[in-house]
Amino acid sequence: MGFAARGLEATGLDISPELLEVATRVAVERGLPARFVEGRAEATGQDDAGFDLVSAGQCWWWFDAEAATREAIRILVNGGRLLICNFSYVAMVGNVADRTEELILKHNPGWTKAGWRGIHPEQVRALDESGFREVESFSYVADVPFSHESWRGRIRTCNGVGAALGVEHVERFDTELADLLAREFPGELVVAHRVFATSGIKA
Repeated sequence: MGFAARGLEATGLDISPELLEVATRVAVERGLPARFVEGRAEATGQDDAGFDLVSAGQCWWWFDAEAATREAIRILVNGGRLLICNFSYVAMVGNVADRTEELILKHNPGWTKAGWRGIHPEQVRALDESGFREVESFSYVADVPFSHESWRGRIRTCNGVGAALGVEHVERFDTELADLLAREFPGELVVAHRVFATSGIKA
């Protein structure tokens, strides 16, 4: 949607018909030159050499990286670019993300993602090993405002909470998180997030 808002012809891909329906409706409402198709990153169904840019935002870790990289090479024109972007909160000692992760671990001691710093060297390696040229990466940290309600919503979608705990357990966790936020972080929250991007050009 962001590319279309800048006047580019854009094609969005997802495996969920429901999400594609919402995206299509929003694009039409905004008058954006975007179309949306159902498909997988590893098998897009798009024409060979049909795109100048392939981007993956906040999703690469769900893919078979080797197959998705091969598919990106297939649908890119020569000289086209693959861009992988990631956006992760950063838990620093005592900040709201850190205290939230402590609570997640209380409810889900087996969760292995606590303390993540949002750096993805495996993405750089994937592009290097696939023959892309001018492979580069960069990162920066941005402060993102959240209300208590929106942070709780964000955390309910965390792989250590909504994807791992039963419905009643999630409700108990959410109640404890609401209490923690009211007690330790009154007012609007500001949560540091790291943007990490990797890109390369098809040889």
